[in-house]
Order: sequence, then C-alpha cells, then structure tokens
Amino acid sequence: MAASKRLVVSCLFLVLLLAEANAQGLKVGFYSKTCPQVEGIVKKVVFAAMKKAPTLGAPLLRMFFHDCFVRGCDGSILLDSSNNQAEKNAVPNLSLRGFGIIDDSKAALEKVCPGIVSCSDILALITRDAMVALEGPSWEVETGRRDGRVSNINEVNLPSPFDNITKLITDFSTKGLNEKDLVVLSGGHTIGMGHCPLMSNRLYNFTGRGDSDPSLDSEYAVNLRKKCKPTDTTTALEMDPGSFKTFDVSYFKLVAKRRGLFQSDAALLDNSRTRAHVLQQARGSTFFHDFGVSMVKMGRIGVLTGHAGEIRNMCRVPN
Repeated sequence: MAASKRLVVSCLFLVLLLAEANAQGLKVGFYSKTCPQVEGIVKKVVFAAMKKAPTLGAPLLRMFFHDCFVRGCDGSILLDSSNNQAEKNAVPNLSLRGFGIIDDSKAALEKVCPGIVSCSDILALITRDAMVALEGPSWEVETGRRDGRVSNINEVNLPSPFDNITKLITDFSTKGLNEKDLVVLSGGHTIGMGHCPLMSNRLYNFTGRGDSDPSLDSEYAVNLRKKCKPTDTTTALEMDPGSFKTFDVSYFKLVAKRRGLFQSDAALLDNSRTRAHVLQQARGSTFFHDFGVSMVKMGRIGVLTGHAGEIRNMCRVPN
C-alpha cells in the first residue's frame, strides 16, 4: 500500500514537473515582435462585445477555466465536432457563451498577423479583458501557448457545484493549484448566474429524506425556495445576489454568512485553511491582486509551447 502511494505521489510530481517545464515557454509580451498589436486588437473586440452584452463576462471566465482543467490551456474547448463529441458538447459546457468573440478576435488578428497568434492565447487575453470591462481585476497575461488538436467529450471531468472540500482541494492540487487558488478562483462566482436544478437537492432533499442542507443559512433558504420550486428546471439565480454584474468581494461576504449558492461554495468553510482565506478575501484589500495571480497560475496548466501543437487558422477546427 505504501509503495503504491509513493508511486502515485511520484507520478503526480512528474506531471507537475512537465507542466512547469512547458509553462516556462510562456512569457508576457511573447508576440512583442511578431504581432505587437495583439492585445489592443483583442481588447477592442472584447470591449465592443461586452458593451452590448455585459453578461458574457461570466461564461467567458468559465470557458477559460473549463479549457484549462481539461487537457490544459490548449484551446480544446473551442473545437467543434461533427458528431457532437467535443468538450463543448459536455453537459457542464452547454451553458458557455461567447465563442463568437474568439472567432472575431482571431479573424481580426489574421488580417494583421496571419498564422501567428494561437487561439488558446486569444482566449486567455479575452478572459482578462472581459474582467476589466466589468471594472474587475487586471493582470499581465503570459502568452506563447500553442493550440491542441484534440477535443473529447469523454475527457471532461470538471470540479462540480456539488463537490465537497476534500474533492475540490484534490482536483485543484492535481492541476498545481493550492487552497488559496481554490478560494480566490471561486470568487469568480461574484459574477454570473446559476440555475435551480443545481440547488434543488440543497433545498428539498439534501440527504434523501426531504430535508435541506443544514449549512445553508435558513433565511436564505426560504428566499431560494420562493424562487425555485422542486420541479423548476429553468429559473436562473444570481450567484451573488444584488451584485452579480459587479466583480467585487461580496461573494466572500455571502459565503462567510453561509449564503453561498452551491455546495462547493459552502464547502469552502469546511476546512480551516480555506475558511481563513474566505474571511481574508471578504475584507477586500487583496482580492483583485490575488485573483490575477491565481489566473496566471491557472493559465500555465498543461500548456503546449515550442513546437508542440499548432497555431490554428480558425479556432473552431484544427488545421
């Protein structure tokens, strides 16, 4: 048993070592000589789109997260499939929106710098710019990723809104992200919407006996039951009530009061270290900086650099 545990730890260390080696191919300003206009071009497309539809911020953030957690940050989430077997066809990705912004950015860049900028880098830049458009945090985006050629629905195994703290910590750890990253990146729930089916068990049948989740603030539970009936499959809920269009620390204040929408939000209080990070972030002085740091770390997961992968001509199909 001890030998098998050592083998697992050794394999995990090797995976993280390889990921770090690839990540060393990333740097801020990777395109400074080959396509110096890249950030300005992408920003112009993003700001125009966000002005028309500011609610695109949350799904774009989720898109980057979902891309990086499956096969690494290689743009595989962007690929289409003729038989609906790509990552974007998996249930957790069906609510993603904003693929047209990636297409528009790529088209604009191809006119100026054909065959230079990868789709995976475009997605990383778009994610940052979408947060800035919401008056949220900004960070320097490392670039130099290359695009993957594979996208498989069966490889989509993402952290879930129903996960407990042990699974969340494990899932993030395998990607080289620590407990602080878990908490800080969960703060992305400050924007966007959830839906009643993701809350139904917490409200009506938490242990299979017609009960509600005891970790959920009782007054908040009453309000949620008014909005979500047991058979409701469509109603959208603000993930950060009263502030869901604004990138701020109110999410952490709500979680600290046991008013996190998902089980995975509530779970952040079930570990002394993640709980301490929630309370620290709720104070507000470091959230924007910390979010940027964690986004850069996430952007290094499993990247393809150097001669690996390709630079797609169109982001929805491999070359």
